[in-house]
Amino acid sequence: MNFFNKDDVLNAFHYRASTRSYDGDKKIPAEDFQYILELGRLSPSSVGSEPWRFLVLQNADLREKLKPYCWGIPTMETASHIVAILAKKNARYDSAYFDTVIARRGLTGEAKEKALAVYQKFQEQDIAILDSERSLFDWASKQTYIALANMMTGAALIGVDSCPIEGFDYKEVNRILVEADLFDPAEWGVSVMCTFGYRNKDIRPKSRQDLADIVQFVE
Repeated sequence: MNFFNKDDVLNAFHYRASTRSYDGDKKIPAEDFQYILELGRLSPSSVGSEPWRFLVLQNADLREKLKPYCWGIPTMETASHIVAILAKKNARYDSAYFDTVIARRGLTGEAKEKALAVYQKFQEQDIAILDSERSLFDWASKQTYIALANMMTGAALIGVDSCPIEGFDYKEVNRILVEADLFDPAEWGVSVMCTFGYRNKDIRPKSRQDLADIVQFVE
């Protein structure tokens, strides 16, 4: 297997910046965008739950409806691709959804029961997320951000720009997408969105804390 040179990866991280102005005439090739989506699919998640779905919003009318409820209004028009990442609302250890998680691992019988017991303890006691529907949804949403980061980083490695978006009216965006019959609101909710495309102007170099200020080695 061939691996990336460290300098190439670091250069991609320095190059990647939140892009708020795209070249509306330049589209990401289908093969490249499939690669970006595959990075999301292959991302890790807590207990292998994969509590996500990726809505690629290419419909112009739908984008127009979303614009009034999103901060980055111009990018809704010019981004090559817009992805709304959904998070599972009821990914409990004892749900039908978790049955699919277990099935993907090929676990049956006693092995399945042992795995479910581990997941039950994890959700009830270790991370304690079963107190409310919101805490369970927030846990699932945390997993989507792993996929989001991998998609943006992988995009930068091939010269594709991106911008993560939390600046939108969640209630209205969910409403619009549900009315478009894109998901069941009892099962899914919008966690985060992201635009992808090609910048049409220079972006100011990013500002970050010094490594020494944020890292502590405990030996």
